[in-house]
Amino acid sequence: MTKVALINHGCSKNLVDSELMLGMLADEGIEITLDETKADIVIVNTCSFIHDAEKESVQSILQMVNENKKVIITGCLPQKHKEELKEAIPEAIAMLGTTDIKKIVEVVKKIDNKENDFIYEIAEKPQYIYPENVQRQQITIGSSSYIKIADGCNYRCGYCIIPQLRGEYHSRDIEHIVQEAKHLGEKGVAEIVLIAQDTTSYGIDIYGKPSLARLLRELNKIEEIDWIRVMYTYPSMIDDELIDAFAECEKVVKYIDMPLQHSHPEILRAMRRPVMDYEELISKIRTKIPDVALRTTFIVGYPGETDECFEDLYKFVEKMRFDRMGVFEFSKERNTVAYSLPHQVYAKVKKQRKNKLMQLQQRISKEINETFIGKELPCLIEAITQEQTVIARSYRDAPEIDGLVYIETDRELIPGDIEKIKITCADEYDLYGQT
Repeated sequence: MTKVALINHGCSKNLVDSELMLGMLADEGIEITLDETKADIVIVNTCSFIHDAEKESVQSILQMVNENKKVIITGCLPQKHKEELKEAIPEAIAMLGTTDIKKIVEVVKKIDNKENDFIYEIAEKPQYIYPENVQRQQITIGSSSYIKIADGCNYRCGYCIIPQLRGEYHSRDIEHIVQEAKHLGEKGVAEIVLIAQDTTSYGIDIYGKPSLARLLRELNKIEEIDWIRVMYTYPSMIDDELIDAFAECEKVVKYIDMPLQHSHPEILRAMRRPVMDYEELISKIRTKIPDVALRTTFIVGYPGETDECFEDLYKFVEKMRFDRMGVFEFSKERNTVAYSLPHQVYAKVKKQRKNKLMQLQQRISKEINETFIGKELPCLIEAITQEQTVIARSYRDAPEIDGLVYIETDRELIPGDIEKIKITCADEYDLYGQT
């Protein structure tokens, strides 16, 4: 019998798509293996957000081709490059775009039936509609799980290719999301992580107004889950109603992921991002949500970013003291506004600015982490290593991108449980504690 494996690249939103494809295949009785060396067909679900992500995806494809696997390329890379990719990797036997994943079963069956024609299904105008009838086949089963509440994007940020790859914004119904969250909780998932290109626009297309606050209040009623985490919020869409929902829903962790991208008005305008008083917004969030952890990301080296613009960003970070922060060097992507902007910044300068900002953040992060020494923090137990080290995450840490809590204990701790951990030590990113 034909065995199918899948290699996933990119963000958590891509991971959900991969799990949906595996769910569709499993529903048809197609055998799935997590070991690609044992597979006849390998699906490579690709990322094309920046050049480095593309390179990583291409390396996986070529490796599978070299191992004589029948390769299906899905996701952002074929959606972006279309015929170019087909010509560059003729050994691939099929390509599906970002919104064509529902055709994966048909493609695998054609290959299994020895139909050797190259299969090419890429929508010219992508439109992502979540397949609600599909049971996801989870690649990683753990204490937390992602739920995609929407896909696509109506913003047109100057550096971003995503709207062209994913189409316009499409939300899922509250009922379907609640049902999925309840099902995950029944399977033992303690934390659900809500994701979309922009979670704060949730519901605007189906309910006529942003409805993330309403969704959070509905999810908060589910007994089977303990934590609800929200990623990818958009600053201009964070209003009092949403802040109140964060503050009042006890299962919604006090953690806001709000990519700001820059602080200088000129750069924000060039980026086609909101030019607003971020300091006022941050102050309001911190006042209304005590002990909130704020995560953000910034882009350095955007075309036109002068030394003065960067200094503005540096001072902003120094003053705001974010709990968690990521920095990206601007990546020049074709078919974006930023690609042809004048005053491109040298690669060396971009790297220097990133390093300088991250060094500042490391100092801030360590100082903040050290304030928790001697205190108790609720932590979600994630894993126990062979050396019996207990690994957990506090409410202040999102899976895969933030820090961890390493625990010494003589008690038996169970993955998926939430325990109060007394913090005894801290470094730039991680905490250490005991029960």
